[in-house]
Amino acid sequence: MKKIFFTVLFLTAVVVGVCAQDKGNRRPFSPERFQAEMEQFIVREACLSPSEAAAFFPVFNEMYRRQRAVFDRMRCLDKSNPITDADCRRVIQERDKLDLELKKLQQKYHNKLLSIVSDKKVFQALKAESRFHRKMLHKGWGDKKK
Repeated sequence: MKKIFFTVLFLTAVVVGVCAQDKGNRRPFSPERFQAEMEQFIVREACLSPSEAAAFFPVFNEMYRRQRAVFDRMRCLDKSNPITDADCRRVIQERDKLDLELKKLQQKYHNKLLSIVSDKKVFQALKAESRFHRKMLHKGWGDKKK
């Protein structure tokens, strides 16, 4: 009886291990591929011409680099564990300052983008970027292609 129990237990462990390691069908995350797919999606959805895309994406990517720096600072604040009320107040106020900085940054770069391509195309590109991120979250980035 012990022999059967341990055999079943061993086979269960093997099956669970094989299922957990089903990474052969998954694509590892690649920031470069993610960026390229996002740019293609935006070009297609916003109907950007090649010359418009060539002028649009350097500014767009610069905006995201600057935003990531602010998000990194926000993440550090989120990881902090203030103990006193004064520390909590300081973290909240710093977070508010970063939120405002992020909005000012968006406004600055949106105005730059509006001077490069038409207002409608900037609007469509911003909507497309949002849809792309939702689509990637829903699809599960790195999952096998369906």
